[in-house]
Formats: sequence, C-alpha cells, structure tokens
Amino acid sequence: MIIQPSLDTQLQPLTGNARPLEQWLTTFHLATIVLDPFTNESAWILPTAVRILRQFAGASVRTNFVITAPPDAAREFLGPHAQEFLVFCDPARTFVKQLGLSELPAFVYIQIDGSVPVSAQGWNAKAWRTVADHIATVVSWSKPSIPIAGDPASFKGSPALV
Repeated sequence: MIIQPSLDTQLQPLTGNARPLEQWLTTFHLATIVLDPFTNESAWILPTAVRILRQFAGASVRTNFVITAPPDAAREFLGPHAQEFLVFCDPARTFVKQLGLSELPAFVYIQIDGSVPVSAQGWNAKAWRTVADHIATVVSWSKPSIPIAGDPASFKGSPALV
C-alpha cells in the first residue's frame, strides 16, 4: 500500500521557515530517517542512520532526519550531525502520523510526487536494506551495505505515536 502524506504538511527545518512538503520535493525525492530523541531505540540506530544517509550524499535525493522533538532537543540529540544534514522537527508528530508510522526509528522514501512507496519501521537490517536498495535503484546510485559490523541487532521500535 502506497502512503500519500498531504503535500500541504508544513515541515519545519532547524533553521529557516517552515514550508509545505510539496516545496521540499520540487527538485529531489526525500530519503528520511525518523527518530525519537527520547528513546534508546533511536539512539542505538543513530550511527547506522548517519552512515546510510551519507551513502546518498550527492545522489538525486535529499537526505534528512525528522526528529520528533523541538529544535533544541533535536540539536542536542544529533550533535554535529545537525549541521551535516537537513533536519526537520516534528514535536507534535503530525508528519509521522501522515507517514503512517507506528514504530520509530523508521526509514522512509518519499518520491517527488509525495508518495511513499517503501518504508521500514523499527530496526531490521533486511527491511532497511530494501528501502536503501529502492532509493539507489531510482536515483541510479550505489547501494549502502546494510548491515555492517557494528550495526545493532534487530529490534522492535518504540511507539511512533505517543
């Protein structure tokens, strides 16, 4: 089932003004990793998430984090990665709801038309590899290796909607 979030949904970056999803998709697809900075599950996957998003640097996809917290908490959780990546704050989890997520962390691919053909919830290397492989195929880019030594063992995510 393809998810279709509203293109009018306002996405608030760490810096600058909120803009509707549609404007973030004018040029590139979104490779989005959604994290809750107040859970162990999101902390456990952060190094892996950074590695995966770095793999797509330079590809025709806008890599980003959606953090379910206000800007100060997002910056604290991400540390230097807050300056490296585009980061959206979703403390009310409005966007998380529209993405149909039930567990975090999540890896979501949002096509330029706003549809979500593939996503993964919780941490399961095979499911995240499926999302990464789909993105790599669509944008003609190299696929990241998932998992690699040092990645966590599979785990169920924390509730996305609290």
